[in-house]
Amino acid sequence: MADDKQGRNKQADDEERRQREREMAEARTRGDEAEPMRDDAVDQLGELDDALETHDYPTTTEDLIEAYGDYEIETQGGWESLNEVLSPTDTQTYVSADDVRRRIRGRIRR
Repeated sequence: MADDKQGRNKQADDEERRQREREMAEARTRGDEAEPMRDDAVDQLGELDDALETHDYPTTTEDLIEAYGDYEIETQGGWESLNEVLSPTDTQTYVSADDVRRRIRGRIRR
C-alpha cells in the first residue's frame, strides 16, 4: 500500500474495523457470564453492615456466626445467611468491620 494520505486513511479505517470486530467477538463470548457483583458492600450486606460497625473487635469467625449467623447477604447465587457464607472457612480473627467485609466479599465472589 502506498504511503500517502489515502493509504494511511485506509489503514486507519481497517484498524478501526478490526477493533470493532474484536470488541463484538469478545462481547459474544462473554454474553453468558454472570453479572459481576456490585462493589457496594452496604447493599450486599444490608442490615448486617450496621451490626458489623457496632461489633467489638477483635473478633473471630465463630463469634460473628454466633452473633449474626441469620443475617442474609446478597451473593451471586441469591441470598445466603452469614452462617452459610462464613462457616466453610477456617477460623479467622478480624480487627475491624472493614476486615470482615473484605472476607465476606471474597467468599461471595467465588
